[in-house]
Amino acid sequence: MATLGNPTNTIAVLQKYKFHFQKKYGQNFLVDANILEKIIDAAGVKRADCVLEIGPGIGTMTQYLCEYAREVVAVEIDKKLIPILEQDTLAAYDNVTIINEDILKLDINAIVREKNNGNAIKIVANLPYYITTPIIMGLFESHVPLDSITIMVQKEVAERMQAGPGTKDYGALSLAVQYYAKPQVMMTVSAGCFMPRPNVDSAVIKLMRHEMPPVMVSNEKFMFDIIRAAFNQRRKTLVNALGNAAGLCVKKEDVTAALEKMNLSSTIRGEALTLDDFAILTRLLDIDQIE
Repeated sequence: MATLGNPTNTIAVLQKYKFHFQKKYGQNFLVDANILEKIIDAAGVKRADCVLEIGPGIGTMTQYLCEYAREVVAVEIDKKLIPILEQDTLAAYDNVTIINEDILKLDINAIVREKNNGNAIKIVANLPYYITTPIIMGLFESHVPLDSITIMVQKEVAERMQAGPGTKDYGALSLAVQYYAKPQVMMTVSAGCFMPRPNVDSAVIKLMRHEMPPVMVSNEKFMFDIIRAAFNQRRKTLVNALGNAAGLCVKKEDVTAALEKMNLSSTIRGEALTLDDFAILTRLLDIDQIE
């Protein structure tokens, strides 16, 4: 079994199996053992933990996870990588389950029940840039029992996740992530730490799941519909952005009246509102819809 986390062994495995990188899967394998150790440390993986890894690739980080965790479930969409994982790089570990599936189509709650008695798991992943947001939101919205998510993502995506009101990075992703979790960028990772080398630097961000959301709304979906509409046309005033949003069914005069009750200007833009502001606005507009 090859110990991964360095270019030489990674290249040897790839050549042995005649593996070619699939652009459609956004495959970039980490080849820096120091970074791998830091990710495991940032994730706080302990011997009692059950860890779900999304996109193990050839098993580079999976090997480290297997050394530290009680149970590892590795979900890989590329069927060409499965023989490498099963017959070679992870063959020595009896605490790993390899699943060849699209994470967006997988019943993760069923896996948590089977592998961890329904208790909260930790998620660790090096996510493809093109699918980061759907995966993150899918995990949160399906209410999978989560302790934390520690992921490597494009640096600018990590910055958006922890951005605050009034900044250029602040948007729907910032609010959604912060509703479900406390985000913290743990480190930045140079493009040179990957094979093949991506065009941008990455960052490791840890999302600690809130026990209770920081704001309370009775209609969570409606709040996120409002947030998405507010940032779909972020240069427009909130009144116009919501009033013109297809499918939202919110009248401009109702938005204006709600903002007035909140002591906010009718010319304010969505980027100026906090998560708490959006929760209050949701409650006020939800009442109008019911009436």
